[in-house]
Amino acid sequence: MPRRLIFGRRRGRKLTPLGNTRMDTWLPRLELPRADTPVAFGRPVRATWLEIGFGVGDHLQAQAEMHPDVGFVGVEPFLNGVARLVGHVAERAETGDESLAQRIRLFTDDARLLLKALPEASIERAFVLFPDPWPKKRHQWRRIVNPDTLVDLARVIRPGGELRLATDVPDYGRGMLLHAQNQPAFRWLAESAADWRQRPADWPSSKYERKAVAAGRACLYLRFQRV
Repeated sequence: MPRRLIFGRRRGRKLTPLGNTRMDTWLPRLELPRADTPVAFGRPVRATWLEIGFGVGDHLQAQAEMHPDVGFVGVEPFLNGVARLVGHVAERAETGDESLAQRIRLFTDDARLLLKALPEASIERAFVLFPDPWPKKRHQWRRIVNPDTLVDLARVIRPGGELRLATDVPDYGRGMLLHAQNQPAFRWLAESAADWRQRPADWPSSKYERKAVAAGRACLYLRFQRV
């Protein structure tokens, strides 16, 4: 039976000549070509963090800048978004600073494949921020935050680690919270309404969050500890 894809289009506008050159040069260095490819960084890291659906990579890059001792695995099937992040990594490396290139690895296929292949308790922190909401009822099986992926996330996040979820879609937010609270491996860290209404200081904003805020939509920020 063919695999049912949970993501939409793979490509948008044509890349610029520089964008194509950087993708040709740098993506092979950064990419995990298969889900079962071992994650190997170019320098020793204290921990590995995972971001599923990194969009244009602004949150992932900001976290990598804030945590120079952490390795990052980013998942994004939309190649124009991948190109944006690859471009930032390449631009930095072209100045002689390969710190991002050494600590960022990319997977450009279905996140579920990677979650199945990652070793148990290999991830310290995972992010699924403003994923595609698939608002039509007939498409909601495509939502990445669901009971099955939460089982996989519970397996790969090590005890004491953290899962962060965010959305600006009310019914998706309710579903995220319900599914996570039904997963006994996770404990919701909120102690007051401000904990889920306000983005924590160590949580950089992303393009999609800024777009939601500019449109007047309320955002939901959920943090769960792996117990």
